[in-house]
Amino acid sequence: MSTPTQSPEIGETITAAGIKTNIHILRNDSPVDNVLLLHGSGPGVSAYTNWRLTMPELEPYMTVIAPDLVGFGFTERPADISYNLETWTHHAIGVLDALGIERTHVIGNSFGGALALSLATQHPDRIDRMVLMGAVGVPHEITAGLDAVWGYEPSPENMLKVMQYFAYDQSLFNGELAQLRYQASIRPGVQEAFASMFPAPRQEALNASCVPEADIRSIAAPTLIVHGRDDQVIPMTTSLRLLELIDNSQLHVFGQCGHWTQIEKSEEFAELVIDFLTR
Repeated sequence: MSTPTQSPEIGETITAAGIKTNIHILRNDSPVDNVLLLHGSGPGVSAYTNWRLTMPELEPYMTVIAPDLVGFGFTERPADISYNLETWTHHAIGVLDALGIERTHVIGNSFGGALALSLATQHPDRIDRMVLMGAVGVPHEITAGLDAVWGYEPSPENMLKVMQYFAYDQSLFNGELAQLRYQASIRPGVQEAFASMFPAPRQEALNASCVPEADIRSIAAPTLIVHGRDDQVIPMTTSLRLLELIDNSQLHVFGQCGHWTQIEKSEEFAELVIDFLTR
């Protein structure tokens, strides 16, 4: 009798801030650097689905840490928890504390970008360099794409519609991929947690995910800002604003690229990030 293969989305389990946390750790014992990867907020998301192409590219240079943030993926979802930027910041710091990591680089994708900004402003002593990719974190009018993503109601058809907002290259999408993400979105407790995170009116949920601009101006960590020119989820104006606010920052824009920079431009993105983090 064959043993069922464990999902690649399941990594190790640690307890971080009192929460049983699913985490992928690619250990590199030679360099001293670590990098914390913070995923986005799409339905059915996990650290693995966001970062599966990026993690092995970074591993030769540093230890890679990619947790499922509380409420997402295969991490525990406590019944009494409030999902907000403070909670996610506390959980991310809990991950670092559980692993005994004092300082780390951080890469934040979309919603994970807002969390990276929160870490850099609330815990600047824990962050070395920062990469923000299609980041939430400064005010803007909610896009139809983000409204659709956060307003997702489970069905294979709705999942396919949502996913089509993410990429410039629509050939990336097929029924099988949508079905896999749909199945992830209907695991017990997942949709209930997701719906509670970004309730309507979702402009208010977006505003609550922003970091005060005065705090962002205080960020001293060297910062690389990355955006897809054709992003339908988070407008490129947010990255232009972050470039203005963060003094020690630079911006790289990919043409013919949507919100999934790390997937659509996986090799170029990895090269760009490795160069920035290892200089």
